[in-house]
Amino acid sequence: MTAFDDLMAYQRQTEALAQVAGRLGWDQETVMPDGAAGQRAEEMAALEGVLHARRTDPRLGEWLAAAQAPDAVGAAQVRQIARVYRRTLKVPARLAEELAHLTSLAQGIWAEARAKDDVAAFLPTLERVVALKREEGAALAQGGDPYDALVDDYEPTMTGAEIGAMFDRMRPRLVALRAAVLGAEAPKGLVGRFDGEAQMALTRELATVFGYDWNRGRLDKAVHPFSSGSGHDVRITTRVSEVDPFNCFYSTIHEVGHAAYEQGIDPAYALTPIGQGASMGVHESQSRSYENQIGRSRAFTGWLYGRMREVFGEFGIADAEGFYRAVNRVHAGYIRTEADEVHYNLHVMMRFDLERALIRGDLAVADLEAAWNDRFRADFGVAVDRPSNGLLQDVHWSCGLFGYFPTYTLGNVYAGCLTKAMRAALPGLDADMAKGDVSAATGWLRANLQRHGSLMTPRESVQAACGFAPTEGPLLDYLEAKFGDIYGL
Repeated sequence: MTAFDDLMAYQRQTEALAQVAGRLGWDQETVMPDGAAGQRAEEMAALEGVLHARRTDPRLGEWLAAAQAPDAVGAAQVRQIARVYRRTLKVPARLAEELAHLTSLAQGIWAEARAKDDVAAFLPTLERVVALKREEGAALAQGGDPYDALVDDYEPTMTGAEIGAMFDRMRPRLVALRAAVLGAEAPKGLVGRFDGEAQMALTRELATVFGYDWNRGRLDKAVHPFSSGSGHDVRITTRVSEVDPFNCFYSTIHEVGHAAYEQGIDPAYALTPIGQGASMGVHESQSRSYENQIGRSRAFTGWLYGRMREVFGEFGIADAEGFYRAVNRVHAGYIRTEADEVHYNLHVMMRFDLERALIRGDLAVADLEAAWNDRFRADFGVAVDRPSNGLLQDVHWSCGLFGYFPTYTLGNVYAGCLTKAMRAALPGLDADMAKGDVSAATGWLRANLQRHGSLMTPRESVQAACGFAPTEGPLLDYLEAKFGDIYGL
């Protein structure tokens, strides 16, 4: 065997163990008994210790130095292994295990605090998480910006400065669009109760419509919907509100976007470094385009309107056009995951600024709730009424996912570019989607982006699919055209 062969054989075992760690996380968020939290934290820390040791094994350095990739795919594999090896060497094993242990416990503490609207019960744990993430960021940055080092975990080669500059360019057009929309007459929303079991039956149908492979996945409920796994085991979750079925349906479609990406990667890449999404931003481009550009389109919502009437009977919306407007109704709500397309990126921008300040030490955890509430009132014009609608609404910081939030808007930006290219390639798309057939759209995304996994860098992946370098322009143009039409601007 060559050095390249040895490297890939070793890495395959590491990737398999990482999938086991992911499965433990899925179990914790879905079916694990509450009393198992302490033991699960130890299990996660132990497994993280094993993974850290494998990712820093001195043999990796020797194999990387000697490996001769046989082709472009092999070169991409080596690039990904080398990247993780260099990063992991900078983080002490003690810190990696401590983070795994604490964030496993923190998720349960956050969930309980959220249920009780008790910020004080969560802040001491969050303070410890932030301290460890600052330490990790400093270790990775080695004198550079620690927040940039954390962002690189989720969006390789992207920096906080680049993200901030993009957000600064986007904000004026988003704020102007929001002002115009909120100044117009709002369409009628849904009113009534929608049986939870009926929602789950229809949401499973929607997952199938969007191409989810049930032979390699399953759907469960969670406090915060997510997707987990890759290759032949990719699981999704959703949640149910009997007064808001859109929460269930579009959470499911969103997570199917993530899952379809992982299920759509070339099977030859399974359990290898490139056998997963190129970045969280590219991942979000799939989930957001499935959810919004496809799932909230006039064509598809026309079909969904018919299915909802068949399942739930009359629910106060007179026709498909009124339903389309209800699905895309703009309102200044508290919750990011329930936000309309106009407000969504403003939620992300707020979190980006707050977490960047936390990691840099410019904002203390003790002052975070006040900073959140002040910023929310300034950005959205309303006061936060309770912590579960404010600081406690997102799971990310309890998991230590600092640097993750901006990838949501990067995903929207990428989705805008991909949709522009897809629409140009598929002029008859709306006719199919009006029949509940989105396979042309999902097939285009699979063929042009999903199948490649991490073969290319994030921006290269999007550019190869679109034919042009990603920029925020197509997203903003799409939003202004869509909501200008809906609101008669």
